[in-house]
Amino acid sequence: MSVSSISNGRINLEQQRKRARELLRRLKNGTEPAKLASLHSLDSCSSVKLSDAQWLIAKDLGFSSWSKLKAHIDSIDFIARNPSFAADDEVNTVHWRCGDDIEHSLRLAGFKGIFHTLTDPLCMGPVQDLAYSAYRTQRVEFIRRSFGLGLAEVTRRFDQEHVNLAKIGELAHGVLWCEADAYDQLFLIRVLASLEKLPQKLELIEIGQMPGVERFIGIGQLSPDVLAWLWPQRRLIGRDAHQLARQAWSAYCCESPLQLAELAHQSHAGLPFLAPALLRQLQELPHIKNGLSLTERLSLQYIFEAGPVAFGRVYAELMERREPLPYLGDIMFYAVIRPLIDADEPLVAESDPDIEWPRRLLTLTRFGLEIIKGQAYWPDYASQKKWIGGVCISPRQPHWAIGDDLHPVWRE
Repeated sequence: MSVSSISNGRINLEQQRKRARELLRRLKNGTEPAKLASLHSLDSCSSVKLSDAQWLIAKDLGFSSWSKLKAHIDSIDFIARNPSFAADDEVNTVHWRCGDDIEHSLRLAGFKGIFHTLTDPLCMGPVQDLAYSAYRTQRVEFIRRSFGLGLAEVTRRFDQEHVNLAKIGELAHGVLWCEADAYDQLFLIRVLASLEKLPQKLELIEIGQMPGVERFIGIGQLSPDVLAWLWPQRRLIGRDAHQLARQAWSAYCCESPLQLAELAHQSHAGLPFLAPALLRQLQELPHIKNGLSLTERLSLQYIFEAGPVAFGRVYAELMERREPLPYLGDIMFYAVIRPLIDADEPLVAESDPDIEWPRRLLTLTRFGLEIIKGQAYWPDYASQKKWIGGVCISPRQPHWAIGDDLHPVWRE
């Protein structure tokens, strides 16, 4: 069992004990020289002990000792057997999330409160400081067009979510569930910025990584028991976090990225995951050398290396290995890449458009290769506008770009 095979955060102690015994056998017969070398106190293979193998296993899983690994597992087991939901009056709690990915698991874990979502993908498309009616029209149209959904259904969901959002200030107890990526952090500041003042009790469960999970993508991958373990770790959202969120939301909606960059290059105790998420979002601006966003660069580079390669495989490669802070769902990724395929001068060629999109093969065009080598600048040839919050990138027009130092640059 490898570290990467633990994907839901639920570590089985007996399996880890078995791994330790198997590792001990390999250490003694000399087939794990690299791991043996990390045990500096040993003179030979014969002197290795089970405790040494257990320490190595714990280290692989992100713990400093076997006892701390065991304590973590025991803690999750205890919470699963003795949930504190009833004592916390969780049944009267309103849970907020930027999707419906954890509601079923929370129900399985024993949560009984009310669940609300704000599913608008604020990390994509225009997000401007407009009167609500104009904002609603803009976002509904973007969602409808980008994801091929019906206008009535998009409008209905958008309206219902914002009716619920308007009532969040009246809550006796609300809990926001977030991770560290741009999708979640923008949801977080959107919710907080909508409040004139904080409600009676608004708490945050926020996580950037999970012990034992080598590649943590998001809360949705965690098992019900692990979600229950997160519950006692919630913290009250204070005035400093509220003010920061309002400042960050205003900066994100601005037509210039300078204020956003200033926040992204600072640290913020009130919302510790915000700055890295904003910095990652800034990298969706065109890079000054070739005009590609980071998502586009990572995707094209992999298509160049592996192509022809399935559309779905490109997405998996980014989520599993290349994306530094995964934030896109699969349909969102599809929408991001489509302009590179549908342009008058495409960067990517797509095979078999009649089959489901994850199975279509993608190949880099000759022009795509010129772009990734920096021999041409993509916004000079693109066919569609691109938005990063309130910043608009119009083809063949002066615009904001991002430099190697991750600071915005105005490009004439």
